[in-house]
Order: sequence, then C-alpha cells, then structure tokens
Amino acid sequence: LVSAIDTHGDLMRMAIASPGNDFRLGACEAPPAIVSTYLGDDMTKYLEGFMNGDDAKYEPATKTIDLGCQEILPFDVPAEDRNRTSPFPYGGARFEFRAVGSSQNVSLVNTVLNTIAAEKFAEYADRIEAGEDATEIARADLKKHWKVIFNGDNYDEDNQKMLTDSGVWRIDSGVEAIAQFTKEKNTALFEKMSVLSPEECSARQDIIHDHYTGTVEMEALVLVDMLNQHIIPSVKAAGVGPLAELEAAVGQLSGAVAEIHGAESSYDKAKLARVLRLETMVDIRTTCDEAEEVVPEDLWTLATYKELLFLDSHSEAAATVTDYE
Repeated sequence: LVSAIDTHGDLMRMAIASPGNDFRLGACEAPPAIVSTYLGDDMTKYLEGFMNGDDAKYEPATKTIDLGCQEILPFDVPAEDRNRTSPFPYGGARFEFRAVGSSQNVSLVNTVLNTIAAEKFAEYADRIEAGEDATEIARADLKKHWKVIFNGDNYDEDNQKMLTDSGVWRIDSGVEAIAQFTKEKNTALFEKMSVLSPEECSARQDIIHDHYTGTVEMEALVLVDMLNQHIIPSVKAAGVGPLAELEAAVGQLSGAVAEIHGAESSYDKAKLARVLRLETMVDIRTTCDEAEEVVPEDLWTLATYKELLFLDSHSEAAATVTDYE
C-alpha cells in the first residue's frame, strides 16, 4: 500500500475531487491535498526496522479503556489514535481515507483504491513467481517509497513544503486533479487491470468535470437570487451599504456563467467554474458581509449567523399542547 499510495497518489486525489473539497481540504478537520499516509509510531518503527534488515515481530502497543461502570468491563484498544490531519491514516487493522467528501459517492474512490492495491499485489506476485525473494522486494519498495509515510502535523506549512519538495503528490485544484484521470500512466493502469478502457476514463473525466461545473453554476445562480431578492432590496431600504458593488456583482456572476456556457470542453468549463467559485464568489461574499454589517436587523431579510448559531434564543417559543386546544 505504501508503494501504491506513492505511485498513484494523483489518482487518489482525483477520486476525492469536488467543489466542496476545494474549500474543505486543509481546514475544517480535513487533511490537505497532499497524499501521504500516517502509520503511527509502532508500525513505522517496525517497518523501518524491517526495511533495514531487522526481523523483529510487530507488536503494537495497547491501552485499557475503563468506562467506570459495572455493566461494561475494561477493554483494550490500540494505543495510538489515527492522525486526523492525514488523508490516509492507518488506524489499526485498517486504513481510513479521511479526505473523501461527506456528500461524495464512494464508488470511484473504492474503484481507485482496489485497483491500485490489486496492481501492486499482482506485481509482487509476478516477481515472486519469477524467482525474486518476497522480503527483498518489500524492503526495496519501502526504501523507494518511504517519503510518502508521514506521522506529523499535515496542517503545518513547513511540513507541507517538506512533503511537496520530497515529491509526494500534491494537487490543490480539484479541476486539475480530475484531469489526472486520463494521464497515460493512469489509463494504462486501468486498462492493464481490466477495470476501464482509455475511452471510459475519458468519458468519466468529462462527467466529473461537468458535475463540478454544474454544482458551481447552481450555487452562482442561487447567489444571484439572494442578491436580487434579499440583499440589494435590504440595502436600498436601509439607504446604506455598498449598493453599486452589489448591483455590479449580479452582472459579474451572470457574465461568468455565460462564459462557462461558451467554453468548448468540459475541462475548460470546469477551470472557469473553479475561478468563479473560489475567487469571484468569495469576493462578492465579502461585499455581502459588508452590507450585512450596516443594514439594520429589521430590514435584513436573510438569517444572520447569530440567528443560525443560536436558533434557540432567536426563535419563538415552541408551541404547547394547550395552544391547540
């Protein structure tokens, strides 16, 4: 798996590419878009020793959890917790792909993980059957791909630079990550493993790019409606706020959507959509926040953060049975 992650980290990043992950990765308790793996101190120490010729047995440490109640006896669990800043941490008997978005269909993710793992197992099996020593194969691959193992803080910018400089896969843009689907090494992998033909890879890449674009377009049109139906009328009613900038933003959004429609390929449309979402809409959001700061509460027709976060203290008391008698 260490070898597969290092070789095909671009495919793993492709599998979790989405508009939401362009915001989420590297924040919100999500790992950054750098495909490393956390193995924990025990497993890392064991593999490092094995790589260097040590044949010691792997013996992971455990700790006892006592819930303090008579109904449940104390029980043992792995001593190390999974690293929540790692995209692909080992949690004891299993790996966890933490970079997958909560709304994503995991079928492509599982296809990629199963394919890259199967390819490495097949490669090792062929080499062993050809007469190579299994232990030496494993040791050589660990030395070659060791850079992808990282147990530290993936949020730390110095660590991110170190991983990037060492050659670990890093693709910040979801649109560019999706475009890895049709890279020669990846189409060759899927064809070799009888999973997808190059034509099927290309078709799926276009579909994922179109999905990215469609998601952004819907959000942009919602923002246009919010501007026209709520924010601009509130600013006009209050007589304060960046009215000219807000009215210009409507045209800016509509023009950006029209430009996307005019682009020729799914890839080109998705690139324009990413700029619209991560640059244009973010700037317009800042203008909307400026309006919210100065418009009186009774004239602001959208829910404020204060109301959303503290709904219980900003809503009418719940109805009682006597209200319906």
